[in-house]
Amino acid sequence: MLTKTVSALAASFLTTLAAAAPEGGHGGIEKAGVVPTVQQGIVPMLVGIAVFLVVLAVLSLKVWPTILKGLKDREDKIRTEIESAEFARQQAKDALEQYNKSLAEARAEAQKMLDQTRAQQVALAAELKAKADAELTTLREKAMKDIAAAKQAAVSEIYAEAANLASTVAGKILRREINAADQRRLVEESLTQLQSVRN
Repeated sequence: MLTKTVSALAASFLTTLAAAAPEGGHGGIEKAGVVPTVQQGIVPMLVGIAVFLVVLAVLSLKVWPTILKGLKDREDKIRTEIESAEFARQQAKDALEQYNKSLAEARAEAQKMLDQTRAQQVALAAELKAKADAELTTLREKAMKDIAAAKQAAVSEIYAEAANLASTVAGKILRREINAADQRRLVEESLTQLQSVRN
């Protein structure tokens, strides 16, 4: 609507100018050296103002809104990209924090498992050592009992053999009279028999 108004004003202004133009054969051209009249100076000025207003109206109504719209669209696009980049940065920061938290939790869990495993190993080693010590003590006691029993059996056997030997020697002594040579010979026989029994 404003465009139609401006066009109508321009048309009426041009009509006024055409009516006010001088009617000479000069076609509105001034001669050199002649001072223009007020009427001749106002017409070009009014034409210039009218053209300026028409150009200003066209620029204001057609070109300027297009430029403003382009600038606004660019501003909105840049703002959207900045907001998107800020959102992506915040998401990356949150993801990094979550990753670091998960990593710390995993490290703590691994350390806890390692500590538990070490404690179990120490307990198992102590248990195995206690069992080995108990078995060793049992074996030692059994060996000592076996040694004592074998010693007792050997001593009993030696006593029995000594008693036999003493009986034999006594029998031989009672059957005959012993001189020094016989006594030496009997002692040597007894020692020989005793040594053979020990082996």
